[in-house]
Amino acid sequence: MTMEMKDSGSVVLTAYHPHSPARIPGMEQSFVQDVPPSHSPGSRKSFSRCRRINRMLSNESVPPAFSRSNSQASMDSTSMEDFWCEVESIKESREDGPEEAMLLEFKPADEGELEAEWLQDVGLSTLISGTEEEDGQALLSTLTRTQAAAVQKRYNTYTQTLRKKNKHTVRDVRDIFGTSDSSPTFETVPVSPVSSNGIQLPGQKPVWKSVSSKSCVDCGTDKGSPSITEELSYDVSFSESITVLPKTQEWPKNQRFKKEDSALPKFIVRKSRFGLTEVGDLSPEDMKKIRYLSLIELTAFYDALGVELKRNRVERVRGRENGLFGVPLTVLLENDQKKVPGIKVPLIFQKLLLKLEETGLETEGILRVPGSASRVKNLHQELEAKFYEDTFDWDQVRNNDAAGLLKMFIRELPSPLFTVEYLPAFITLVEKISKIKLQLQALHLLIMLMPEANRDTAKAFLQFLKKVVANEGKNKMNLWNVSMIVAPNLFIYKGKRANQQEMQAAATTAHIVRLLIRYQDILWTVPSFLISQVRKMNEAAMNNSKRQLMFDKGVRKLLRRKTMERERPERPEGAVTFPPYLQSDIPEGVIRVYAPLHSKVSMAIQLNSQTKAKDILARFHCENSHGSSQNVRGQIQSLHEIGGNIGQHCLDPDAFMLDVYRANPQAEWVIKPKAS
Repeated sequence: MTMEMKDSGSVVLTAYHPHSPARIPGMEQSFVQDVPPSHSPGSRKSFSRCRRINRMLSNESVPPAFSRSNSQASMDSTSMEDFWCEVESIKESREDGPEEAMLLEFKPADEGELEAEWLQDVGLSTLISGTEEEDGQALLSTLTRTQAAAVQKRYNTYTQTLRKKNKHTVRDVRDIFGTSDSSPTFETVPVSPVSSNGIQLPGQKPVWKSVSSKSCVDCGTDKGSPSITEELSYDVSFSESITVLPKTQEWPKNQRFKKEDSALPKFIVRKSRFGLTEVGDLSPEDMKKIRYLSLIELTAFYDALGVELKRNRVERVRGRENGLFGVPLTVLLENDQKKVPGIKVPLIFQKLLLKLEETGLETEGILRVPGSASRVKNLHQELEAKFYEDTFDWDQVRNNDAAGLLKMFIRELPSPLFTVEYLPAFITLVEKISKIKLQLQALHLLIMLMPEANRDTAKAFLQFLKKVVANEGKNKMNLWNVSMIVAPNLFIYKGKRANQQEMQAAATTAHIVRLLIRYQDILWTVPSFLISQVRKMNEAAMNNSKRQLMFDKGVRKLLRRKTMERERPERPEGAVTFPPYLQSDIPEGVIRVYAPLHSKVSMAIQLNSQTKAKDILARFHCENSHGSSQNVRGQIQSLHEIGGNIGQHCLDPDAFMLDVYRANPQAEWVIKPKAS
């Protein structure tokens, strides 16, 4: 059964589900106390429409929910009233404007095209072209058992399709993976129960060392937290951590979302001896490899859980070339970086967040209570005309109107903040994966996959939302309230009417936003097993280059002519050139640290098992406390690992340097400001 909202304007939820629609149990209840008081005839009109939508969803003729999906989960002692009111508010904000054409164009997939695109997206286009590219070989050499099986499965499907079409001869999968048969070497298995101490492979010893409570990322609840705290391990790939269960294992039935903050587990990620690495701590080149590996790992993870990883195929994204609203993030940043070099979040988005943080965090019903539609429209037009001229008067903007502009900015993006391509995967991680720990691992990989501009903007937005929730005592907006209001702004795009099936993903999308807000500190940390794979990729690429040089006759002749002129390999971007007397051989366990911005630019430091990055920083600070300029002393300095098997890596202050040194003995160590 399909039911359309007759007055729903032109919005559609992207949470497409292939099964028949089903109602959300408990949605027929009325929860008037959750709806903000009416302040105008318009708000009373919206309230009436919201109640009509709920009645539509509670229609008794709708078939019951199927058992394996959580998207139709019921809400304990709450309703989705705020969600539907926000949908109506979005629709009303567009009523006065002209009908807008759909900005996203989707294209159907021919047989084999999905697999070909997947192989290209993970950096393995060499398997399609048949060329012997070093990057592809280096990537293949680092894959885990489950990751290799995911690649093998997609390549098998691709080659079988090509053989059917008789296009051209393709490489046999046995030539790539060295197997005696082209079928997968192992079967995927259903998910296993997870212990509170993290998932471990059979016979594997715990990877965590005893550390103090300060040496971890804590993403639990502030009050009413559950007594059990779960640890997350980054040392073993998520897909490899899924153990075998009997094939009769089934998903829990009638899974229920609970709105209470205490319903979410408390997770911590203890720091290994390498410390923790945030997204911005790695070079763009290494982050590109992280994205390759994350897509492979996410695919392997879904395969191991018996879940299909779905992606939208977007052919074209149309947007404005200038202005503020409705402009692609990359275009906005290109324009803004001409004014503020190195900026990572659009200036208009930063200003809206700053306005709300300064004056709106304690406003009751912030984000939920809508501002005046006419005022928001006028402010929108005025911002477009005056923002870059610095003549816009921010003092005139009321808090609820600023919140409306913030949500409008997100909705009007030509492509959703969390990307159209992977929106089905976001929905699937809740619909098909029951345990929050496994949901979080899938969500973590999806964040690693996001384009840099989207990921940085999303992080700034989620940090703001966390501050809103922290002021719940005054603004009356708890985690679930904020999630319900934000979800339709993130998971709705312009195009066509929403049908009932899509609308019923409301609980799913709100739960996703809740996970994003609660666990954002974890989600923006790069898993250490991915960093280890990047190191192996770089080492494999360097070894391939060395072998190529050894067999290149032209290079060998050149080396013979210049035996006394040994050329140093090309230095990575960000590396510092120093005089020969500073480049002498250094004994084992001793590193030479450079600080080009300090008066004392170099220092040899003997490492021991307890030396941390922050100890080296403290020593340099002490030695240069009087000689460095005031500007340098005011900056936050960090120790960077540059070159060797990594591009550039800003080290955690708690990283044990002897362990990092042994992992990358060819690196240079430089103290400089951390990239903002």
